[in-house]
Amino acid sequence: MKTPLYLLSPKAYLFACLLGLCLLYGGPEARAQGQRHVVQFSGFVLGGEDGQPLVGANLFIPKAGRGTNTNAYGFFTMPTMAGDSIVVSAVGYKKRFFVMPKVTDEGYSVVIELNADTTMLPMVEVHPYPTEELFKQAFLALELPDEKDREAIKKNLNQQLMARMAYEAGMTPNENFRNFNQQQITGQANRYFTPAIPFLNPFAWAQFIKSVKRGDLKKKEWQR
Repeated sequence: MKTPLYLLSPKAYLFACLLGLCLLYGGPEARAQGQRHVVQFSGFVLGGEDGQPLVGANLFIPKAGRGTNTNAYGFFTMPTMAGDSIVVSAVGYKKRFFVMPKVTDEGYSVVIELNADTTMLPMVEVHPYPTEELFKQAFLALELPDEKDREAIKKNLNQQLMARMAYEAGMTPNENFRNFNQQQITGQANRYFTPAIPFLNPFAWAQFIKSVKRGDLKKKEWQR
C-alpha cells in the first residue's frame, strides 16, 4: 500500500520532489546520450609533401564492413556512426586511423593527410650464368659483330706478307722516273761517243762485286 505524500516527513517529501524533477528533465537527455546517431562524414584526402589530392584513396570501417573511395579531386563522403574507427589508406602511402568524434551535428568534414611510404629494397644482382667458370667460357667464345673484319685486318697487316708484297711490287713511280732521267742524261753524255759494252767496263764490275759482298743478290725465302 502506497504511503500518501501528505503523511511523509518534510525531508522525504523534498527528496521525492527532486527525484521527480530529475526524471522529468534528465531522462530524455540521458536516453539521447546513450544512443548513437548517423553522421555524414566527408572531406578530402591529400598525400605527399606537396599535398596533392589522392585519387582512389580507400576509407574503410572495419566494424561495419563498408567504406568508400575518393574521386578525381580527392573528395569523399560516407555515412558513419559517432565513435566509428575509420582506416584511410592509399597505394604508396602509410595508413592512417581516424575515430569519428561523438558530435551532435548531422555532418562532419575533415582534411586527411597521408605520409608517403618509402620502402628501400635490397640490392639485387642479376647474373646470366650460375658460376664464374661458365661466364669465362661464354666470354671467350663470344664473337663480336666485327670479328671477321678484325681477322681480315690482322691478316693484311702481317709483316712477312707486307715484305713479300713490297719485294714483288717492282719499281715504284719514283724509281721509274729516276731511271728514265738517268737514261736521258747518259744518252746526252754519250751521243758523240761509241757506246761502251758494260760487260767490259771495269767500273761496272767493281759495282757488281760490291753488291755481291753486300748480299743484294741473295734470294730470300718468303712464307705465304
